[in-house]
Amino acid sequence: MQVDLEGQRLNQAGVGRDAVSSNDHCSWEGSGNWEGPNDPQNPFNWAPSKKWLVTLTACLITFTVGVNGTAIVSATESINKRFGISYEHSSNSYWTITSWNMGAAIIPLFALPLMESFGIRYSYMMIYLIFVIFIIPQAVAQNFATLIVTRVITGSCAGVLENITGGIISDIWRDGKRKSFAMALYVWSLLAGVSIGPVIGGAISHSMSWRWIFFAQIIFYGACFPLIYLAIPEVRGSVLLGQKAKRIGKLNNKISHAQSKLGKPSLAELSRVAIIRPLRMLFTEWVVFFFMLWSAFCFGTVFLFTQSVAQTYSTNYRWSSFLTGSIQAVVVIGQLFGLLASIYQDSLYFRSASRNTESQFHPIPEARLYLSIPGGFIGLTAGFFWYAWTSFPSLHWILPSIGLALVGFGTFTVVSAVSNYLIDSYSKYAASALAAVAFGENVFAAFLPLASQSMYTNLGFQWASSILGFIALSLSFLPVVLIFYGKSIRERSPFMIEASR
Repeated sequence: MQVDLEGQRLNQAGVGRDAVSSNDHCSWEGSGNWEGPNDPQNPFNWAPSKKWLVTLTACLITFTVGVNGTAIVSATESINKRFGISYEHSSNSYWTITSWNMGAAIIPLFALPLMESFGIRYSYMMIYLIFVIFIIPQAVAQNFATLIVTRVITGSCAGVLENITGGIISDIWRDGKRKSFAMALYVWSLLAGVSIGPVIGGAISHSMSWRWIFFAQIIFYGACFPLIYLAIPEVRGSVLLGQKAKRIGKLNNKISHAQSKLGKPSLAELSRVAIIRPLRMLFTEWVVFFFMLWSAFCFGTVFLFTQSVAQTYSTNYRWSSFLTGSIQAVVVIGQLFGLLASIYQDSLYFRSASRNTESQFHPIPEARLYLSIPGGFIGLTAGFFWYAWTSFPSLHWILPSIGLALVGFGTFTVVSAVSNYLIDSYSKYAASALAAVAFGENVFAAFLPLASQSMYTNLGFQWASSILGFIALSLSFLPVVLIFYGKSIRERSPFMIEASR
């Protein structure tokens, strides 16, 4: 397993570091720019307490900006009434979520490479401020179009802030169990943030105007800015070395030129890595294509629940929007169990190194998929079927809620497994593989829930969820296939072969 592995989920949004971390590229072993292997300015050598402060802060922001994506769902009825959207066209109200996800899917493809080139700290703060500023017109919007346009902007900023977290983690942690847990914590914060949104939005709109969903966010996000300013330093090795060079003026022209190329790739190269290669891998690499479908289905499910759960519980149990929003907390509980189970998954993964016949002392890539097998069959598939066939008014509400928790567990294990497997298998091309997956995730999240109301109305709660269960069942065989045939598949993949050299 190589260091950084292309910035992990940072690069799901399309930015590529087509080799190991910039901190290693510019390490004492490579260019000689760091003052020895223990240079305290190298982010890899920071104290663990500082690394965890940075990691937890970045994960907190990932979690909280995700709330902006789905909190508005709990105020759908109020928004429909305010802007004159009839019940027959109530699915139009979901365009506030669709627009948010489309921004999150597209803009990071272009923004993240620039952040990689010019540094994380100040661009992170600038994007965060833009994010907060454009929540203001959402709070005071006088027409539905204002909501849609500003949601595109906040979704774009949120997508960048969410995806850069993986790169921050990769720039400060070397390989090991702590890095794996930090990445698991990041995946959880990514999923849990959008899952908890309806809970928070429902609690606010229950006793206050729907506009306070946004006013509360403005207050909270504003309060978080000092934390970001104090806790998020510059983590990019190439940028830190550039700052060091300016201070001491001792880099020779050759090193400066090489570092300049590393830190500031050309626009053409950024475009090729960020857009062209992910599309090529998506349509030529079967592993990337099917894993995109698997992970995108899970991510889309999280957003689909923001519609289907409200419809199911309001119809069966006559619950208010406050209660239908609150019940989605069980999805987060399931994801939390997935996070705890990832500790055991990491143990299985690292223990696989002892039986790796391909690369001695390196864990087997397919060992990343072990937990996703029960996560797919028991979590996703069984969870959907349980949710489907317990969604009757005559049954206690706790029964379908168990199904929601199982699906939450499954979504975490799948998204985490897909990310880590692609990172291990594609190594220096992992960014492009993950970019294709991330784009698919946001597209599914944008459009899958649009069909929720008609699907659950026309097919009924039982068969609508059962269809999702059958889809989950078919996709859950993917890790089983790779467990048995992963080695031969990697031996036939041009990108995996090239990455292993």
